[in-house]
Amino acid sequence: MDPLRRRLLGALTDGPDSASGLARRFGMPRQKLNYHLREMEKAGLLRLVEERKKGNCTERVVQAVATHYLISPELLGELGPEPERVRDRFSWGYLVAVASKAIRELAVLRRRADAVNKPLQTLTLQTEVRFSCPAHLNEFSEELSNAVAGLAAKYHNEQAPQGRLFRFFVGAYPAITKTEEEARAEADAAARAPGAKGASA
Repeated sequence: MDPLRRRLLGALTDGPDSASGLARRFGMPRQKLNYHLREMEKAGLLRLVEERKKGNCTERVVQAVATHYLISPELLGELGPEPERVRDRFSWGYLVAVASKAIRELAVLRRRADAVNKPLQTLTLQTEVRFSCPAHLNEFSEELSNAVAGLAAKYHNEQAPQGRLFRFFVGAYPAITKTEEEARAEADAAARAPGAKGASA
């Protein structure tokens, strides 16, 4: 995004304002800011709050539609493929693909829910588990898979006329426990270790 538009978006996240008000705050021409505000409104980043009559002119007051934003998975290129294209469900690529699809679909659902002034029903569960060995991780994964499959079979009703289809996914990855400095030191030590590619004798 254009740096100026990022500044405008940040300013309008704090509260509504007009091109004239922003021009005074930024020390820039009102006409230039008004152009950017119009384009951002077309893109769905801003919404019209009110219109004020000032003499022969109408001042438009706008505000940011959200306080945070998601990067479209399409921008990730090969890092954001469709889950169907990734075969290994234990690979990091499959986890990224499924998470990217969730982000993409949530953005669509939120926009549609906002358009009809309805809440968007979602559910999030998050926890951390420290496994003593890889075998316990495998056992946990199998038990969790069986539990989810059992619950899905119990509650799924293909014939419910007023039913609502929900999509669930479970993902896990190692928690970040080291600082960037610690990770770099570990990588440097691994590179200097005997037998490492490029290591000196």
